[in-house]
Amino acid sequence: MKKTIFALWLALTASVAWALPTHAPVPGGVAVIDLGSSSKPRPQADWDGQPLAVVAEKGRWYALFGIPLDALPVPLEIRVSGRSTATAESISVPIGSKNYPEQRLTIKEKRKVEPDPDDLVRIAREKAHTEQIKQRFSDALPDTNFARPADGRLSSRFGLRRIFNGLPRNPHSGLDFAAPSGAPVRTPAAGVVVDTGNYFFNGNTVFIDHGQGLISAYMHLSRIDVRNGQKIGKGEQIGAVGSTGRSTGAHLHWTVILNNTAVDPELFLPRP
Repeated sequence: MKKTIFALWLALTASVAWALPTHAPVPGGVAVIDLGSSSKPRPQADWDGQPLAVVAEKGRWYALFGIPLDALPVPLEIRVSGRSTATAESISVPIGSKNYPEQRLTIKEKRKVEPDPDDLVRIAREKAHTEQIKQRFSDALPDTNFARPADGRLSSRFGLRRIFNGLPRNPHSGLDFAAPSGAPVRTPAAGVVVDTGNYFFNGNTVFIDHGQGLISAYMHLSRIDVRNGQKIGKGEQIGAVGSTGRSTGAHLHWTVILNNTAVDPELFLPRP
């Protein structure tokens, strides 16, 4: 009986078109790695101790490897188990180069660029909290065919080397949508809300777990319409565009995290 159920599950996962993200093995990108036929049990993969998402599309298993923005253009090794051999095997993933442009911004509230001591304590606490969220890995198979979370033009791309008020800061970790305050923000795929709150830099923020280490975040919101633990379907409204936190004006900042790594969200959107 168990074998019959497992065979039916394999047939179902093999028939689902998971619309994989764009293969872009560069810093801040995603490497899509073929792991073999999905007629066999789903293999497991990890990098540096962090599990990787393994999804099925058109009869094949694929590992989705989020590459850190600070990665050097040298091969990275992932470990795969549960394939044809009894022991784990290593797969070398060549990493290319990518240069991201620079962006200079002026922030009126000086504390958002040069925080005071009390702010730094809050920032450190919030960073530790979000690091725990980014490390999540649930068993659900994610839908990686994302829809746009907001209407509007793309105003700031992922990876920009940012300079606030003349001071270098961390690269842009997401994708910005220029939209008016109050415009709806919708989830690009089904998932579970794993955190909501107001953060020093990010303002009103929602984190959604889509499964297998694929997590998305929505920042600078004027309003949050969901609660922790809530299951959310694709296209459902989770909040509204705003300008809370460190922001130069109303917009949605959208971050996509894969295996504890912020990656370019555009790779998950339909190709033009």
